[in-house]
Amino acid sequence: MGKFIRLKKGFTINLKGKAAPKVVETDQPETFVIKPTDFYGLYMPKPMVEVGDTVKAGSPLFHDKKHDTILFTAPVSGEVVEIKRGEKRKLLEIKILADKKVEFESFKKHSVSDINNLAAPEIKDQLLKAGVWPTLVQRPFGVIADPAATPKAIHISAFDTHPLAPDYSVLFKGQDQYFQVGVDILKKLTSGTVHVNTHATSEISTVFSQAKGVELNKFSGPHPAGCVGVQIHHIDPINKGDVVWTISPLGVIQIGKLFLNGVYDTSRLLAVTGSEVKNPQYYKTYTGASVKKFIEGNLNQEHVRVISGNPLTGTSIGKDGHVGFFDHHLSVLPEGDYYEFLGWITPSAKKISFHRALGLLSFLSPNKERVADTNTHGEPRAFVQTGVFEQVTPMDVLPTHLLKSILAEDIDEMEALGIYEVIEEDLALCEFVDVSKHKVQEILREGLELVQNS
Repeated sequence: MGKFIRLKKGFTINLKGKAAPKVVETDQPETFVIKPTDFYGLYMPKPMVEVGDTVKAGSPLFHDKKHDTILFTAPVSGEVVEIKRGEKRKLLEIKILADKKVEFESFKKHSVSDINNLAAPEIKDQLLKAGVWPTLVQRPFGVIADPAATPKAIHISAFDTHPLAPDYSVLFKGQDQYFQVGVDILKKLTSGTVHVNTHATSEISTVFSQAKGVELNKFSGPHPAGCVGVQIHHIDPINKGDVVWTISPLGVIQIGKLFLNGVYDTSRLLAVTGSEVKNPQYYKTYTGASVKKFIEGNLNQEHVRVISGNPLTGTSIGKDGHVGFFDHHLSVLPEGDYYEFLGWITPSAKKISFHRALGLLSFLSPNKERVADTNTHGEPRAFVQTGVFEQVTPMDVLPTHLLKSILAEDIDEMEALGIYEVIEEDLALCEFVDVSKHKVQEILREGLELVQNS
């Protein structure tokens, strides 16, 4: 029987510009990319194609030198038009000029009844060859799952509480069969339970509520209740030596499609959101899509920041960028590159703040949707201990002390303070509420890499 967990700590950032429940079909973008920078834990990505090569959806594009069985494959069919490199020839992205109609590599099909007879080695082999394996993320550290490992559990977060997050009942409508098959496959890869974690106060999509063979848990409370790391902490915490895998609902559905249809299908709905979008809504597209088609003629102004993902943890990609591998939506916010007279002291009821300061009166109407730009309202300064990090972290972790232990490079202290339980999204709110303006997520990743490589 699943658990019901009520969280009190946290903070929901209610922004204007959520996507209306409307799905639009439009001309597909011309280019799609796969970026090794979207994945943590890669040692040295090595291309398997050259400019001018023709690929199908599911054709291998690159692999990691250290884990050459894990393939990263094309999301669409077309011609490889660019292999972009950075410093020391580091592979940054592979760009594909897409065909008008997607052609797929063929993989072995299975009937629903055949799924029960599949063994874990056969399942892993097909997931690795098709390029679906990278959708599995391993905790601790938030890296690509190790095919040689057997996780003690697999967790799927079936809701999102990030600002401007898309509605999962819209994203995954009608995908019930594929999700169920994906779950049946995942059950063969763990020695424990597959957990599907849902929102207690919202209507649960039948895709999740009708899933069989899973433990259905319910969570209530403000953000970060939708973060899978927070959910794991309250269901079955991660200790040193534990291995837990997480996967998004889309990843589960892609696994189901791979085994039922024999193709790597990266089709998805993309929520285009934000206060500067004229028509916030959902668009049909594929993984790694160029954002041009979705924002051209659809902006209230041109001086904006386009973010792949949500405003807390997303990546700024510009108007010519491409959507990240794990992202379901774009966030378009006003650019905040201006000087603010008197700073945070200026009386205002428009700004969003967790602190009940004189100039920030948003707490008087917490449910009102607000417009937020990218201005940080200050610059980095001394690390001030206010106790506010602990107020937005619904975990038995002390974020302030953990971050200081990372800055001191004290691995024993990091382990004692719970670094195995968190990745960037779990502490992203700390960065938002930090009066010292530190890059909390970057500091945490440095600590995770230090511990992982120690």
